[in-house]
Amino acid sequence: MMIDDKQKNLDLLEKTAGMTANQRLVVMLYALHPTDRSGAVLETAATLANLVGMAPSVFSRTRKQVIEAGWLEQTESIGHIKYFRIDPKRMGENVVIPLRRAT
Repeated sequence: MMIDDKQKNLDLLEKTAGMTANQRLVVMLYALHPTDRSGAVLETAATLANLVGMAPSVFSRTRKQVIEAGWLEQTESIGHIKYFRIDPKRMGENVVIPLRRAT
């Protein structure tokens, strides 16, 4: 059974209920923003901060808190720019492909 996107977003809001409003905003931004095939959001912190009306320094500090809480993981770094994605385990996704015995 496939959970629709609205239900997934509501579930995410419920899972982040103990976080601050800014932390939840950063999590939701990463969850809703377009991503590459690996799930990484390919935008700079300054661009993302601007999207949600946050000062870049506040966004960076909040994103660091969200990383430390285990919600975001770094996927790559190009120069001094780091790219992140929501940790798939936090979204309830199965990140391990089960092996089947050959028959």
